[in-house]
Amino acid sequence: MERRFFSLTIDVYVKGRWYLGDPTDTQGNEIDDIWQFRRGRPIELREKLCVPVYRSGAPLDVDFAGVGLTPIVGARAASVFREMASDDVQLFPVEVVGEARPFHLLNVQREIRCVDDAACRSVQYFAVDDVMPKKAGQYRSVMGLRIDKSKVGSARVFRLWGYSIPIIVDGEIKDALEASGILGGKFEEV
Repeated sequence: MERRFFSLTIDVYVKGRWYLGDPTDTQGNEIDDIWQFRRGRPIELREKLCVPVYRSGAPLDVDFAGVGLTPIVGARAASVFREMASDDVQLFPVEVVGEARPFHLLNVQREIRCVDDAACRSVQYFAVDDVMPKKAGQYRSVMGLRIDKSKVGSARVFRLWGYSIPIIVDGEIKDALEASGILGGKFEEV
């Protein structure tokens, strides 16, 4: 049976949900590179981070915090990633301000160049003379995302080269996350 893959994004339609701000250090200071958690590479954190609640509401098991869209997961989701994709992710305990339950920053440490441009509904690229010339050749927009599964190899969780917004998970991880009853994650087959 052919493997299936899904983008994991935030379900913004969860009624009464909380909204999280960008992670800070324990003194409430911004961290130097808020985008590091979207690059698909291993990171090193020297201290525990705090995640402020920007707007209170129901806690989510899968959320993307602040402008950097930092993946924050609850214990159920963390357990699935730890057990099924330990080679693909790093989990760092974080303190969500005012929340006693454990949460983790989920860093996906794999990046794969596998967007199937021809199979996507529409793709646009950054150009050299664009607003961000350092991103030339990378994706500005991808509509109807499809990936070339032959390029994925053994990865179960990964980011896409040139398009770091979605986290891609294989079908077994999607099923396990859904079976655990997570709140906040939304899946779309790619």
